[in-house]
Amino acid sequence: MTVCLDGKMDTTTSPEVMASVEGDTDKVTNLVFDLKNLKYLSSAGLRVLLSLHKKMQAKGTMKLINVNETIMEIFFLTGFTEFLNIE
Repeated sequence: MTVCLDGKMDTTTSPEVMASVEGDTDKVTNLVFDLKNLKYLSSAGLRVLLSLHKKMQAKGTMKLINVNETIMEIFFLTGFTEFLNIE
């Protein structure tokens, strides 16, 4: 399953992303987030990615693709590059 994120993933939008993706993760073994159009990522968005990463670790894989410089810097500063599969 590929999820394309656009705009901001923050306190307002993170619950929507989690609700729309979490239910479908039971049916997939490979989850891909395309972050090409993601402009902003808050700590709430990081929590969603962390939660989904943990869920997918138990049954498959999760990877992030097309990560721009701004979002990559957030991943680097928070240590997420240590455990997320980023291509």
